[in-house]
Amino acid sequence: MKSLADLRQEYTAGGLSEEDAGADPLALFRRWFEQATEAGLAEPNAFALATATPDGAPSVRFVLLKALDDRGFTFFTNTDSRKGLELAANPRAAMCFLWQPLERQVRVEGVVEIVTPAESDDYYARRPLGSRLGAWASPQSAVIPDRAFLEARHAELTAEYPDGNPPRPPNWGGHRILPRVIEFWQGRPSRLHDRVRFTRRPDGSWARDRLAP
Repeated sequence: MKSLADLRQEYTAGGLSEEDAGADPLALFRRWFEQATEAGLAEPNAFALATATPDGAPSVRFVLLKALDDRGFTFFTNTDSRKGLELAANPRAAMCFLWQPLERQVRVEGVVEIVTPAESDDYYARRPLGSRLGAWASPQSAVIPDRAFLEARHAELTAEYPDGNPPRPPNWGGHRILPRVIEFWQGRPSRLHDRVRFTRRPDGSWARDRLAP
């Protein structure tokens, strides 16, 4: 195994100036996301989601971004899962996108709200049937005896809904992260990376700062 201390890469893909960053971080995010998609990156909507218990114990996992608008970033999950329960008790989260081939990261911090039932219904109805049944079959984050338990439950649900139209589980839906801080990171040579941070002001506008790498 190669020494971890010797693993390094020089970042030369580009830079991020204040002019390029502009004044609207959501517009910049959309532009970067489109570039990640056009570059053919696998699952460019995947991000690390960090949550915490009320006493500050953190946990992190990767989930998929499923909606973005001027309000914030939306993902869907079982509300009885570990992340769902932590967000219910402490509705704050951080997220990080890594688009490594483009030498870019985006970090987001904010408060979390539950999306409307109509929004959850709309997205649930657009999922493949297997995924819709899977939302019923999996007691996410709970201890289960074996994989056969999941497969048997999925088969039961397939028979239970022969019309292929199961309703949305009551404990499954969307969470929206309302961003308060958005930071854009662009790798640069000699580890002198570009870091541009946007912080939302009380009036809803954004303050922009450059951070040391």
